[in-house]
Amino acid sequence: MKIIETPLKGALIIEPKVFNDARGYFFESFSQREFDEKVTPLIGRTVQFVQDNESMSTYGVMRGLHFQRPPYTQSKLLRCVRGKVLDVAVDIRKGSPTYGQHVAVELSEENKRQFFIDKGFAHGFAVLSETAVFQYKCDEFYHPEVDGGISILDTSLGIDWRIPVEKALLSEKDTKHPLLKDFVSPF
Repeated sequence: MKIIETPLKGALIIEPKVFNDARGYFFESFSQREFDEKVTPLIGRTVQFVQDNESMSTYGVMRGLHFQRPPYTQSKLLRCVRGKVLDVAVDIRKGSPTYGQHVAVELSEENKRQFFIDKGFAHGFAVLSETAVFQYKCDEFYHPEVDGGISILDTSLGIDWRIPVEKALLSEKDTKHPLLKDFVSPF
């Protein structure tokens, strides 16, 4: 796998080695050994994933920007196995030189890219295709009592979600998150 560092330390794009032939394709979607060899040195710690999640959404669905507060913070390894999404990480680490900045990555069944987001980031995505199946690994179990978020529609973040606002489909929960300027980071 190839690791592409982004301007935000702890947010990494991962491109698997894909083997194509007349029958189709094959690739390792995850190898703990290779992840440890290539990602651990970049983030300064090992990551052990404990939970896999999957969602299916239609065009215009926007989910996020979510995180879990300490002591149950999560790192995530994300990928889109069907369709296409714009996946976004926002740095919410107090004192970080990139606080409030984001990285946006297109993940699709065609490019097979994955996006690793370390603890201290808010995460969200927008569905750009008719439907999308989105999968991600977490290194901490889900704890609803420490669930947090920032408004996915906060224009001060400068995120181009590539979806017209009038076509965005949001959960009621996601419409109630604070703007970044009103947010107190627990990280």
